[in-house]
Amino acid sequence: MDFLFNQNVHFYLAAYLLGGIPFGLLLAKFFAGVNVKESGSGSIGATNVLRVVKETNPALAKKLGAATLALDALKGIAVVLAAKQFGMDESVQWMVAVLAVIGHCFSPYMWFEGGKGVATGMGVMAVMLPIPTAIALVVWAVSAKTIRISSLSSMLGLLALVVASFLLNPAMFHAPVVFIAFILFYKHIPNFIRLFQGEEKRVA
Repeated sequence: MDFLFNQNVHFYLAAYLLGGIPFGLLLAKFFAGVNVKESGSGSIGATNVLRVVKETNPALAKKLGAATLALDALKGIAVVLAAKQFGMDESVQWMVAVLAVIGHCFSPYMWFEGGKGVATGMGVMAVMLPIPTAIALVVWAVSAKTIRISSLSSMLGLLALVVASFLLNPAMFHAPVVFIAFILFYKHIPNFIRLFQGEEKRVA
């Protein structure tokens, strides 16, 4: 039972449970009275919150979409920063980062369903790999402005982050980065299917 008093375990549980909070679902239900799981793409992320709420309240949609994006990123940032503040080993910090993303994508509060993980993933990466994340955000912003397809823009940003990480940190153990990237890619498979079928909607 000693593991129950292990500080690392406490951080791992906190990362998973905090990462699992479905802010998009909660904000849309509380402020707009809609269930994003039953509308649009069914995602709890900022893009679907924006798309679904926009049908009835465009002004509120932008606010809730921005709030969802910020909160999903901040929950990832918070747990990793806390691990750093408490002097956790870098391997523990990476495990905290991975579990925050897993929590968002496979939330314990939603019967292990969840979001796509992009905002939370970028949040943890911003703390662990700030320069590659900054590069990824530039690629995402340019792609989003020109392509206007959220899923494709996110994956291009993710690809840029992984490549930048390998190029700028060649000696680093990249398994956590690759694992997080795999989770995000896996969660976007339905988007890719819709994209190939010409059914993936652009963000207006």
